[in-house]
Amino acid sequence: MPVALLRLQYRIARFPFQVVADTVMTRLDSETPARLFYERSLGTVDAVVGGALGDANLQSSGAALVERSDALSRAARLDAAAETKREKADAQLRSTRAEATSELQEARETRQKEEQAARESAQQRTRNAAESAQKRTAAAKRDADVAANKQAEAVEKARKNEREAIRAEEQAAADEARSKMEDAAAKRGEAASRRMRADKLDDLADNEKEKRQADRAGTDA
Repeated sequence: MPVALLRLQYRIARFPFQVVADTVMTRLDSETPARLFYERSLGTVDAVVGGALGDANLQSSGAALVERSDALSRAARLDAAAETKREKADAQLRSTRAEATSELQEARETRQKEEQAARESAQQRTRNAAESAQKRTAAAKRDADVAANKQAEAVEKARKNEREAIRAEEQAAADEARSKMEDAAAKRGEAASRRMRADKLDDLADNEKEKRQADRAGTDA
């Protein structure tokens, strides 16, 4: 009788806690720490009291509730650990993607800079080559002009000297003709021959002048 009375009293005393468990705690998620703590505490008391009062059902149900709460608690911890690992993995993935994107951008910028430098270098080499060609052309033109001028001056000087010689000889021939009429014809013939040579020199000078003008026109073109 005392044991049966104690069991009844315990069940009466336990009733409000069961009501809380059935009405309040069931509204919470099954893995909520507050619900797990409440159910485990209730199950522990049931198991202890059931063992003390010899109530196998109460002891079994209390042990089952404790085991269920522990299992859910372990599952919650595992889920939390898995979520932490997942968040960490996501963070690492985002960091890796950001680094890869940054490296790709840097590689693109480096390639663009190298291509720009190569284009500028090629353009500079082209400009240098054009300037060198212009300088060589100008130098060759100056050299050709100097050589042509020197040759024209030499021809002009030779023609002048020849004409002076002709005039001197003509004058000498005229003077000698006045004293020696018999040599006049020969002297005039010789003077005529020299005049022909002077004309040839004139023609040579004109041809050289035309050739120099033609060369200069070809170089300018």
